[in-house]
Amino acid sequence: MGCPPPAAVWIWTFLLLLLEASAGHLRAQEPKVLEGQECQAHSQPWQTALFQGVRLLCGGVLIDDHWVLTAAHCKKEKYTVHLGEHSLQNKDGPEQKMSVAQSIPHPCYNSSSEDRSHDLMLVRLRGRASLGPKVKPIKLADHCPQAGQKCTISGWGTITSPQENFPDALNCAQVKIVSQKLCEDAYPGRVTDSMVCAGDISGADTCQGDSGGPLVCDGVLQGITSWGSDPCGRPEKPGVYTKICRYLDWIKKTMSRRA
Repeated sequence: MGCPPPAAVWIWTFLLLLLEASAGHLRAQEPKVLEGQECQAHSQPWQTALFQGVRLLCGGVLIDDHWVLTAAHCKKEKYTVHLGEHSLQNKDGPEQKMSVAQSIPHPCYNSSSEDRSHDLMLVRLRGRASLGPKVKPIKLADHCPQAGQKCTISGWGTITSPQENFPDALNCAQVKIVSQKLCEDAYPGRVTDSMVCAGDISGADTCQGDSGGPLVCDGVLQGITSWGSDPCGRPEKPGVYTKICRYLDWIKKTMSRRA
């Protein structure tokens, strides 16, 4: 996938940020599952957590015993990947703490811009994850999501907004894919074909702490949590996810080159 020239995107982003200043700011750097509930323990065995020391940075998704997908804006100089977690305080056996061998953001992602295009990163684990029923990869979507499709979001992000309240246990919520037109209407000039929106009339949404986590539809990974409104959970402002189907070639080629 070629990288588009950024100049026009920067101009649009600057103008939109000025317009949004009076209506609320964009989500913080580390985008909860609002209007959700505690997941059935280990029902999302591909869910990972990225930690910097004892601080939760982001979510992630296990796609191979050596590889995790997350959002490019989650990149830090040093962090660890936790697998098999449900309660972050109480351990029940399958948890694994893995160091990172390499962080590979998509080459078109621009960390110095407010634009969130190509917000995707591959993380190569230092060592092989021990797989089982509570730690296992998810299959990547081989087709793009359809409007109205039911999906699951999950994470340890804040469960209230704008006040932050981070849960101990993994939370899940059900959302539906929003049509591309409604997605673009919700965020004029900010949504590209490489993004997909999902939400619910109840306000179910991802939020601070959920970035990099999964959007799972019919058992396959369709999206990576990227950005959205602030406060989170506004039904007219669905969450925005990096659309996995647009990046299959890059994911597969990158993994094969570093196998």
